[in-house]
Amino acid sequence: MKTLLPFFLLGLGTLLAPAAYAQTDLLGQLEEQTTDPQKREVVAATFKGTHIINSQSVETPGKGTMAFLIQHRFGTLNSGAYNFFGLDQAVLRLSLEYGLTSRLAVGVGRSSQEKTYDGFVKYRAIRQTTGARAMPVSVTLFASSSINTLRFNLAPNEQERTTASRLTYAYQAQIARKFSPELSVQLMPTLIHRNYVATAAEENDVYALGGALRQKITKRTALTADYYYLFPGNTASNFRNALGLGVDLETGGHVFQLHVTNSLGMTEKFFIPQTTGKFFSGDLYFGFTVARNFTVKPQI
Repeated sequence: MKTLLPFFLLGLGTLLAPAAYAQTDLLGQLEEQTTDPQKREVVAATFKGTHIINSQSVETPGKGTMAFLIQHRFGTLNSGAYNFFGLDQAVLRLSLEYGLTSRLAVGVGRSSQEKTYDGFVKYRAIRQTTGARAMPVSVTLFASSSINTLRFNLAPNEQERTTASRLTYAYQAQIARKFSPELSVQLMPTLIHRNYVATAAEENDVYALGGALRQKITKRTALTADYYYLFPGNTASNFRNALGLGVDLETGGHVFQLHVTNSLGMTEKFFIPQTTGKFFSGDLYFGFTVARNFTVKPQI
């Protein structure tokens, strides 16, 4: 009996070896499938919200999601103690943004500055991907219109401003890349068309190139910046390039953004062609943005 035991164990091992090899091979195939570098995946959360500081980002609300934004700008910090360093003055914008699809979003807003109403549409034409046929950048197309509804004090011989003369349009391509989980960068070639300009020194069309970045420093905190370069010859000489520096704080279901910028306005009509503040001379507006998302149409 003892002499048969080694042969029995050898035979059992011979039978079990193919099964063990097959199991190992199957696990290896599963591991290869889950870590397949050729699998194409969309890069998510290039930015944490639809806005950076002044700029819109490439992000849109998800399909069936409504985003409610409160944007607030105080007066300049160098306005002195009498104005409580700008806190006595404020400009407010309220807006709603809705994701019609995973790529297409629309929005409306109202600013206290010039009692301006605005509407926009955003389309995510290209999304950054990894894996096979990787796409290195995301591209979102943005178009907006805004209308000034102020009541003007007209001079005796001055004509009433028509509806058409109160309209301004903005067109922008937002090109972004998420280089790592921490760093995202965006470029924004922009055209602003104004139906009415105040002086002969200004053109109806204004061209600008914007840039923005987000650098994550902790799990729920990131530093942000955006800047717009105005191409010369389109605006009066007293208008400046818009610059903003900020911090994003993720708190539960919403993103809280704090920032300083030399621009008072919060839509393209204002902060691109009409910024007058000198950033490094203390003409800084402290502000914040609070964004809250609501699921209007649940995913099925």
